[in-house]
Amino acid sequence: MKRFILPLVLLVSAVCGSITDAAACSRVLYVGYDSLRIVGRSLDWKTPIPTNLYVYPRGMKKVGNTIPGAVQWTSKYGAVYAVSYDGGITEGMNEKGLVVNGLFCKDAVYVNETNMDRPAMSLAVFVGWLLDMNATTDEVVKVIREHNFTISGATFDGGTVSALHWGVTDSSGNCAIIEFDKGDVKIYQGQDMPAMTNDPQYPAMTAINDYWVKVGGGNMLPGTVKSPDRYVRAYYFDNHVKKTGDSSLGLSIIRSILMNVSVPYQYAIETEPNVSSTQWRSFANIRDLRYYFDIVTNLGVFYVDLMKCDLRKGAPVLKFDTSKNTDAVGDVTNNFVKSAPFTPMY
Repeated sequence: MKRFILPLVLLVSAVCGSITDAAACSRVLYVGYDSLRIVGRSLDWKTPIPTNLYVYPRGMKKVGNTIPGAVQWTSKYGAVYAVSYDGGITEGMNEKGLVVNGLFCKDAVYVNETNMDRPAMSLAVFVGWLLDMNATTDEVVKVIREHNFTISGATFDGGTVSALHWGVTDSSGNCAIIEFDKGDVKIYQGQDMPAMTNDPQYPAMTAINDYWVKVGGGNMLPGTVKSPDRYVRAYYFDNHVKKTGDSSLGLSIIRSILMNVSVPYQYAIETEPNVSSTQWRSFANIRDLRYYFDIVTNLGVFYVDLMKCDLRKGAPVLKFDTSKNTDAVGDVTNNFVKSAPFTPMY
């Protein structure tokens, strides 16, 4: 186990040190009336990231890795996952309205000498594990604080290691941002935390935002695609839009905010070759259990309604292949097809 983890730590450190906004993402939480909460996120990358949607039922036995002694569990809740490269869960929402979003964070290092021998948990299924076994943010925070696991992950897209931090939101609006700093867990928790992007780590990011709050967004806002600028714009607009209990209007509002902090498709700066454009956006309507997906090269937004899905133990895994449904718009719940589970890139 040590022989496996130590090279991984060095590789994570080396790769993360070279990542700039090549791995840019943004998360925004819209809070309306009548318990309406919609978590929107954008995923930015230098090349398209093929991402399919899967619906998994309750009662499935799973493992966190193929390494002996890895974390094992049987899912308590059904969920929808966004699975990139058909090998790793980027984010998702479960039937209790818990949402977990993984965003890039170049300084993330998951392992140190004090925790490298704990049961293995791959990044490919980490989000799924949290969604499968927890109904609330407090439950997730308890699991993370106990830290009875060691995170590892395969490389992808030419040798990139996934350096991530996570935003967690539940149906009550209880939120947490989870970061790993040199192997140590850092958790920042609060009610209806509105924004999250990438680097720097959360305390430094909020300090930057505090400055711009005093400047006043009605006077001036930072306009680049850099992570702090996107955070500031997301925070400001999220706090200055109309509140509604109507799910369609709420979706329109959060879509417009997220587009304001997205990076235009095919955008490039000659002096910053690692700047990446938005590849897709998602919107998790926690109250109504609808998970919307918006691929920027497709014609429209489509969604799956978890209330219409059979999530009982023994029900089949369902898949929506986005590469075969490029003109999908609206409710595509009935267009999901029975599928084998995806094969994790452990």
